[in-house]
Amino acid sequence: MELRPYQNEAKDAVFGEWEKGTRRTLLVLPTGCGKTIVFAKVAEECVRKGRRVLILAHRVELLEQAADKIAAATGLGCATEKAEESCLDSWFRIVVGSVQTMMRDRRLGQFPEDYFGTIIIDEAHHCLSDSYQKILDHFQDANVLGVTATPDRGDMRNLGQYFESLAYEYTLPKAIREGYLCPIKALTLPLKIDMSWVGVQAGDFKASEIGTALDPYLGQIAEEMKQHCQGRKTVVFLPLVKTSQKFRDILIGHGFRAAEVNGESSDRAEVLAAFSRGEYDVLCNSMLLTEGWDCPAVDCIVVLRPTKIRSLYCQMVGRGTRLCEGKDHLLLLDFLWHTDRHELCHPAALICQDGEVAKQMTANIKEAGCPVDIEEAEKQASADVQIAREEALAKQLEEMRRRKKKLVDPLQFEMSIQAEDLSGYVPAFGWEMAPPSSKQLSTLEKLGIFPDAIDNAGKASKLLERLDKRRMEGLTTPKQIRFLESRGFLHVGTWPFDSAKKLIDRIAANGWRVPAGIVPTEYRPETV
Repeated sequence: MELRPYQNEAKDAVFGEWEKGTRRTLLVLPTGCGKTIVFAKVAEECVRKGRRVLILAHRVELLEQAADKIAAATGLGCATEKAEESCLDSWFRIVVGSVQTMMRDRRLGQFPEDYFGTIIIDEAHHCLSDSYQKILDHFQDANVLGVTATPDRGDMRNLGQYFESLAYEYTLPKAIREGYLCPIKALTLPLKIDMSWVGVQAGDFKASEIGTALDPYLGQIAEEMKQHCQGRKTVVFLPLVKTSQKFRDILIGHGFRAAEVNGESSDRAEVLAAFSRGEYDVLCNSMLLTEGWDCPAVDCIVVLRPTKIRSLYCQMVGRGTRLCEGKDHLLLLDFLWHTDRHELCHPAALICQDGEVAKQMTANIKEAGCPVDIEEAEKQASADVQIAREEALAKQLEEMRRRKKKLVDPLQFEMSIQAEDLSGYVPAFGWEMAPPSSKQLSTLEKLGIFPDAIDNAGKASKLLERLDKRRMEGLTTPKQIRFLESRGFLHVGTWPFDSAKKLIDRIAANGWRVPAGIVPTEYRPETV
């Protein structure tokens, strides 16, 4: 099986991390981009190098899917470690293992600590649980690859407690632009659902209370779906089995061919197959289908299980992002969840890393009143936020001029040099989140950066690296930027050092006034 270009890059990046001594690394690919195929090829390469490979997952469906994909992609068979099945007498070098089975003392104790050279964790956002950690601690010298579809920096920060690096990340927008996933259009529906009294448990809304909160609105939601879901293959995610079953019955009463599946459904496989064949047009479920189920023809997702957890939200939406003949986009229905205390995930959570942009994007989609392509919405929201930031910065700069500061605010520096990667930086791994060292702060101040606004070592390190790179490239210093932009010159951060120096020398020779004939807002530096 030939890998796509980004899949090859991902595989090479993983081995690159291991080869340089980083033992625990992460791979992030959106749902539908073939993460199982990538780790199958990683496993194949490890076997070729003489290592045994353990693939861990928390659900039987994921283990079966991994074994099937490995067989299809590499031709290699897999042994199984679950329930009564054991890999110990097998000659297969790849083992798919159930976490629930492997974590048991008696089972785990049968394996020498060096039995596996590589461990691959499918749906790696689960790996911080005690059950996973018990297994990983037992095989503590193995190289570990965590694979996840989450783009959530909050999750990444948590995962940074265990993983040492992010080997490779392929983003949802890039996958859509390069034609590997279908475009997503989001529509905010006017129905306002009161969630203000729903409590939180284990970091997310209590499913039982969400179900109670939803009940009064199910009929109205079905009416809204009649307007927007006709002719579409729709999957609805709900918080409880009883809510899912109730909504199925309501949808049938509204003329839909609706079915419902849950963990106790004896005919689950038959219902899913019938849905895939087109015998049903709506499939309701209580969070059963977030992982390990694919139906590329799904072109509408209705999330009636509001969540604060972006990885969970992305998994739900990911059931509809795969490509399929005749499908030109995925329609994602969003509701006006009313909650006074907590931030919910909206379509912006799929694509935005910046919280301010996400908030603006959610407001813009709400105002649009029609399906909006999320990439276009993100671009517009970014532009809106950039304007607001520039206005805020203008006020800040005016205050700085009045105070005659000698140092450059980091935000002014980042915007002047047009460094979006710096202004949007969020620390992910352990050392990055620590406070900046006194040496970092002292060096930044010497170089002209006001250090008080820098609250983590990762940001300080990135600023110092950028300053050193700019010095090597002969670009303006922070002090030159502060001085010239205080005189009204624009984007001084993109100028050559020598051009700025010559202009400052001219201003100095003119009694520290801008020479006649120079209009700061129109001035363009000469190339040196």
